[in-house]
Amino acid sequence: MKQLISFVKKEFNHILRDRRTMLVLFGMPVVQLIIFGFAITTEVRNAKIAILDNSKDGITQKLITRIESTEYFDVEHSIVSDQQIEEAFKSGKIKLAVVFQPNFQNELSHSNKAQIQIIADATDPNQATTLTNYISAVVMDYQNELIELNKPPLTIETELRMLYNPQLKGAYISVPGVMALILLLVSAMMTSISVVKEKELGTMEILLVSPMKPWLVIISKAIPYFILSIVNVITILLLSVLLLDMPINGSLFLLISMTILYILCALSLGLLISTVTNSQLAAMLISLVGLMLPVVMLSGYAFPIANMPDALQLLANFSPAKWFIIIIKNVMIKGVGIERIWKEMLVISGMTLIFILISIKRFKIRLQ
Repeated sequence: MKQLISFVKKEFNHILRDRRTMLVLFGMPVVQLIIFGFAITTEVRNAKIAILDNSKDGITQKLITRIESTEYFDVEHSIVSDQQIEEAFKSGKIKLAVVFQPNFQNELSHSNKAQIQIIADATDPNQATTLTNYISAVVMDYQNELIELNKPPLTIETELRMLYNPQLKGAYISVPGVMALILLLVSAMMTSISVVKEKELGTMEILLVSPMKPWLVIISKAIPYFILSIVNVITILLLSVLLLDMPINGSLFLLISMTILYILCALSLGLLISTVTNSQLAAMLISLVGLMLPVVMLSGYAFPIANMPDALQLLANFSPAKWFIIIIKNVMIKGVGIERIWKEMLVISGMTLIFILISIKRFKIRLQ
């Protein structure tokens, strides 16, 4: 028994001295609890919407006030025409638009019926359904009040229109997210493991003293995974179009170009991981835990980023997958050109450059 106790004490001492183990044991549960607790929710809050009031009467103003007073919507007041609504949807400024018909109050008073059009961005069908339900509930509550005050009852009809995805297919969410997840994991994880494997086997020094320049050695490690990632992209696109009826409404050349940029970003991230790890297991853990969780939780793939606290929204900006998913949805589903995605393109390009520069600096330091 004394031997058992002594071995248990020894093991405790090893664990307490190992900062990485302590971080996994106590840090990861806290991080996961915070991220899962705030990110996983079916509610939608502070969604940006536009209201086009073609009537500007007392009833429409009361309805607009009620919509603005909820915590679910952030109203964009600069929209004054149908053309601006279409542009706002394409640029991603709004997720939903509410359009009141002309002479709304007059029609409601004389014919006991008036119409409201609700237009939603259905590239995320779950979010679109939730937002339209919220708006419909506000309208229905106000209509019930009018019914109690008026005889015969007054009816406010809501016409729903789902842009880009009228059938509310789930593939419009899953395809961009799967592309972002697979490309990041394959490119980053496999590249980092490949480089670290040479370190573990002690063959990296042999490669670096060969006639080939060091940076060419590293590039030679990344090229196979770049080619395999391109094959993955082609496979995903073919399956999406042929099996899932997913459209490619924008330029295929632009879509492929932006995907290649994202792959280069993932490869550079894999090289960066390889400079801070000395074992394949560590590289794999960092890649899986440090990349998969942010892609799923903080990229807008599974849950709307607007629902999250400001700190998590800020953290989400450091995930390349967030910007890539925005690009894919805009080009593939909305059919927009580079004029709508240049900001996201610059962000991914900047991340790629930063990852490469840090990797080169750390790699040189490690060789000295």
